[in-house]
Amino acid sequence: MAHLLHLDASARTDSFSRELGAAFVTHWEAAHPEGTHTYRDLLAEPVAPLDEARVRLATRSSLNGVRDLAAMDEVAAAPELAEAWAATRPLVVQLLAADVLLIGTPMYNFSVPAALKAWIDRVTLPWLPLAGKSAVILSARGGAYGPGTPRQPFDFQEPYLRAYFSALGLEDVEFVHTELTHAPVMPFLKEFRDAHEASRATALRAVEALAAGVPAGARAS
Repeated sequence: MAHLLHLDASARTDSFSRELGAAFVTHWEAAHPEGTHTYRDLLAEPVAPLDEARVRLATRSSLNGVRDLAAMDEVAAAPELAEAWAATRPLVVQLLAADVLLIGTPMYNFSVPAALKAWIDRVTLPWLPLAGKSAVILSARGGAYGPGTPRQPFDFQEPYLRAYFSALGLEDVEFVHTELTHAPVMPFLKEFRDAHEASRATALRAVEALAAGVPAGARAS
């Protein structure tokens, strides 16, 4: 039975990335009726940013050769680490339980929002095993950053997330982008409104196809 972990990172409750995420979940649940689904809104439930104790937690896990959750529990029983691990462990458990990680995120200042970066920094540990899982990243961008566009070099969102997941052994990563989302509301971008609507429609079709095809097999041990 497949399990989906869905994160929303937009600071707007009516965002295009949230629209894509909701559509994906609807299609995924239809394609995988026996599957289960966990949702976390990083706006409504923000993750605390890194602090010294959390950094020490990662360092201690490396020094002690931690390779799994049980070993991490033993190391984190130290009084100076217990509070940091209590804030981190539930998020790590959620991630480890997922076969599919779905992230809805806008592009803010050419990269990911602080809310998503805080989650990444909180859950990432040297031993974290993500091989065998799938990730789907649904993003919304105010401008156009696709191949061949003048702003392609400014895209630090997709390359960053690809590199991050690859470093943790997760190679099955799919991206769907809705672009030119500022066009409907910014008068100086009105000439791009049709292009935005075309991008949005293409993204919604891609989401439907991806949701049906994302692997639903057993997670890696």
